[in-house]
Amino acid sequence: MERGAGPSFCVGGVRPALRWPSSVRRCSPSRAFCSAAASTSGLACLPLAVRGFFAAPRDAVCDAVRDAVRDAVRVVSRAGAFFAVFAAERVVAGRRVVLGFFIGLLASAGTRYAARQEPRHLLAPPPRPPLSLVVILVADGARPDALAHALDDGSLPSLARLRAEGAYHTVATAFPSVTGPAYAPFLMGRFPGPIGLPGLRWFDRARTRATWPDATRSYVGAEMRHVDRDLAPDAPTLFELAPPGLAALNVIGRGLAARDRMARGAGFALRAARTHFSGNVAGWLQIDRDIGGQVARRVRDAHAAGNGAPRVVFAALTGIDKTSHAAGHGAPLVAGAMRIVDEVAAELRADAERGGWWRDMHLWVVSDHGHSPVRAHDDLADWFRARGHRTVAHPFTAAPRREVAVMVSGNAMAHVYLELARRERPWWPALAPRWDAAVRDLLLRPSVDLVLLPHDADTCEVRGRGRGAALVTRTLDPSAPASPAGAGSPPAHAFRYAYRPLDGDPLGLGGPLESLDADAAYDACAAGDYPDALVQIAHLAGAPRSGEIVVSAARDWDLRSRYEPIPHLSSHGALHREHMLVPLLTSRPVARTPRRTVDVMPSALRALGLPVPAGLDGESFL
Repeated sequence: MERGAGPSFCVGGVRPALRWPSSVRRCSPSRAFCSAAASTSGLACLPLAVRGFFAAPRDAVCDAVRDAVRDAVRVVSRAGAFFAVFAAERVVAGRRVVLGFFIGLLASAGTRYAARQEPRHLLAPPPRPPLSLVVILVADGARPDALAHALDDGSLPSLARLRAEGAYHTVATAFPSVTGPAYAPFLMGRFPGPIGLPGLRWFDRARTRATWPDATRSYVGAEMRHVDRDLAPDAPTLFELAPPGLAALNVIGRGLAARDRMARGAGFALRAARTHFSGNVAGWLQIDRDIGGQVARRVRDAHAAGNGAPRVVFAALTGIDKTSHAAGHGAPLVAGAMRIVDEVAAELRADAERGGWWRDMHLWVVSDHGHSPVRAHDDLADWFRARGHRTVAHPFTAAPRREVAVMVSGNAMAHVYLELARRERPWWPALAPRWDAAVRDLLLRPSVDLVLLPHDADTCEVRGRGRGAALVTRTLDPSAPASPAGAGSPPAHAFRYAYRPLDGDPLGLGGPLESLDADAAYDACAAGDYPDALVQIAHLAGAPRSGEIVVSAARDWDLRSRYEPIPHLSSHGALHREHMLVPLLTSRPVARTPRRTVDVMPSALRALGLPVPAGLDGESFL
């Protein structure tokens, strides 16, 4: 028997004897030592995950046990971790501090449990190509024009150097253009709605995920822990396909080891909550500096150690978004937040050049949404209540005999769910006799720009304030490659898209459009006010968890008038180009012009020399 640095192994690939605990040997001496095949044959009736655990090398089992014990100890220290963030939805509204603490306690324990329920790939990973690294920095909330201006005026020298050596593009994010759902394109290569994230808040009509007491989700606060389980299980993440990974403020973490999820735990949650509630906008900038420094240090230390270096690093720096909400996207604070992104990129590059891995590294900077000024706030929930409908909206979502749920994201878009007692989604033709008058009145409000009314999974009526109505449709392209079994909703490139005006041109596309593929549909909308509108509307309207009415706010307005810790001077979430267009900066030239943020994930896999799975909405630009 030869012995290597890791677990014991035998020449010829035969596993060594598996030593059972002394308590087992005393009870059954004949099984004190046995071959691996014999030791696992008695476990054949157990689930694969259990058999895989017992069949694992002893060192791996010990590591798993050690990690489990460590996690159990940490649960105690993290017991109140989510309480303060949970208060963003509850305490501001009702000061329910005691209730929030106990819910936070349960949420923290639930987070650790949920992490253990995530899929684990038991089979050996495919052979690794030569070491390579993709670093994705999310400059959350950065508009492409604002970032380009800062690059041009010399404010961001490190990013300007990247642009000179690589490429700078303007691409379309997903609808709704809001943090959380808009991270799915980066990490999964899919639009968020069809894989389970229709918005930052949503109503679970089927009661399959969000159940008692209100059947709603809000990823603002403690319920963010549910994101990984709310996602379609057959849609892989970048972390699952390209381990090991490292991430900070990533929202989606399926496939990451607990130790590789940064900016978590009780200390960080309390710090973020204190910064949030006090309105300390400058505090968010310090959080960005700290997170950026920690990420750079982890990457540097991993390479110095010679093993365990991540292949994918994903870090979201939220200062641009926070300062934009508080002071407007053109404020000096926002420029300061952009400089922090520049500093983090500079540190990552300097470390890579000194360490000799820059030639194998891709560094990309991208945003998840833009921003536009807000000068007035409307409250859709109050409007529905004034019409006599029993309406719920966050933070107060539990009520008897609810009829309407208004779920706002961003705060410039909202899903409106009707007739909540129904467990199956009703389409607009069945709802129109009762609700059409409400929609007509809704479009008279200055806060509303577009209303989407899904007719079925592939047809959506679009009404614009003062601009008439049209149908957006999608049909499967018979010439498109078949989607893999179990892939859920077919991807964007499997469809042909059409725009059929009824009594106007609400999207301003100039007339009817027929049988466009995803690229042609993008190009048809690129110069207008609603970039990528045909594809985004079709896929969000057809998503099972979307509302019966989808509202996109007018410029200068948002759709939530209360319960924000600070008044919003800038907002996002709608289909306007200021919200939908984002920058994509790459450290190397690209082979194809990127169109959408969903192109980031397949491009990362291609950069790492890994296969790109079928069924993605995006296409590699490398």
